[in-house]
Amino acid sequence: MRRSVIIGIAGGSASGKTSIAKRLKKSFEETNSVLIIRQDDYYKDQSHMPMEERVKTNYDHPFAFDNDLLTGHLQRLLNGEVVEKPTYDFVNHTRSDVTEFISPSDVIVLEGLFVLEDEPLRHCLDIKIFVDTPADVRFIRRLTRDVRDRGRTLESVVNQYMNTVRLMHETFVEPSKRFADVIIPEGGRNEVAVDLLVTKIGSIINHNSI
Repeated sequence: MRRSVIIGIAGGSASGKTSIAKRLKKSFEETNSVLIIRQDDYYKDQSHMPMEERVKTNYDHPFAFDNDLLTGHLQRLLNGEVVEKPTYDFVNHTRSDVTEFISPSDVIVLEGLFVLEDEPLRHCLDIKIFVDTPADVRFIRRLTRDVRDRGRTLESVVNQYMNTVRLMHETFVEPSKRFADVIIPEGGRNEVAVDLLVTKIGSIINHNSI
């Protein structure tokens, strides 16, 4: 049985992790050989909590994620099993009722804040990438995304950034850069880095097809 290769993409909030993952998948959409898993979908379920408590959760701390479930799902995919993956409802601050059945693929791209910070998760990765984008760029992107896509107000985004996001980045995310095999400045706009990743993935897929 062919073993999937897992590529982990970490970096600060709105650094460009998702953009890179999507570009990698698009490059191989004809062969359907690349699977994307977002760590964000593994935020812990909070359906048992009232909304006023959910909004107080520090979503930029590693404890907000069910990394045990995520690590278990990766191991099952490596064993050739199909897994039922959760999805997250960012408007209601809890796990969605919708789940997704995902099958093993030649290449699994795992992207998220703490992909390199969590040791058991890190040990699942064959290639470790850190997206290094300046703080001001990340903040502007996050502000735009959260207001447009996640039902946030400008004030709430600014408060969250000042109270938790910046500190959590400096405490947990930025230090995890030392575990990276490759550091990519500027995220998906770094054409050279994306092209190199596409070439590497292509070689993995070609090797598996032999």
